[in-house]
Amino acid sequence: MADTQATVFLRSNRVAYTEHEYAYVEHGGTEDSAQSLGVPGHAVVKTLVMQDEAAKPLIVLMHGDRRVSTKSLARQAGVKRIEPCTPEAARRHSGYQVGGTSPFGTRKKLPVYMERSILDLGKIYINGGRRGFLVGLAPGEIVRTLAPQLVHVALED
Repeated sequence: MADTQATVFLRSNRVAYTEHEYAYVEHGGTEDSAQSLGVPGHAVVKTLVMQDEAAKPLIVLMHGDRRVSTKSLARQAGVKRIEPCTPEAARRHSGYQVGGTSPFGTRKKLPVYMERSILDLGKIYINGGRRGFLVGLAPGEIVRTLAPQLVHVALED
């Protein structure tokens, strides 16, 4: 399997991970990838590129079966407003195509906010840097390598 910026980052930071390919479905989301891999949607973590009112980008890591309360996130991040980036802006900031965005190996170093309850899971599955490719790893590795701000912003889907 060809390397991605994410797998290069993981290896250079000595992160133990497993590779999981699946047939990517346009707009299938984490529900589709979880079903393809036979894992709970709660353990699949989506990488969302968002921005504040000044158009400063940030990454939010959220359970696949939850949504982000942007109001709560803005409050916890100390900004007025947070909203999703356009696909073009997300690609420009992260270096990844939408549907293949990983928090690892981004084009620019972006602030990362992670839903605190992700740490309660033994193993998570997160995008490995291209569509149809997830990596499985211990959630503590995200804390070790990306130093995210832990937040509580999950909403039931």
